[in-house]
Amino acid sequence: MTTQNSAPNSAAHTPLRRFRVPDGLWEAYGSVCARLDTDRSADLLAHIAAVIQAYGDDGELAALERARAELAERRSRRGGRPRKTPGPE
Repeated sequence: MTTQNSAPNSAAHTPLRRFRVPDGLWEAYGSVCARLDTDRSADLLAHIAAVIQAYGDDGELAALERARAELAERRSRRGGRPRKTPGPE
């Protein structure tokens, strides 16, 4: 698996992760996720968190909680990110 930053300032973005999966498997997974009213990304994040929750040690569980807080903070900014400079009201 490789890591690829989505922007030069990686602190401002969640890094992209890449892994190999056959096309047919990826398409079938996308179809199942759509039927379950989710997407592959959300489903993979949930699976990763479930594995850590089930088998993680104290440090890994702490990392999971930090990651959850980071995701919650990032998601709270969607559509509501404050302006960098004050604008007209």
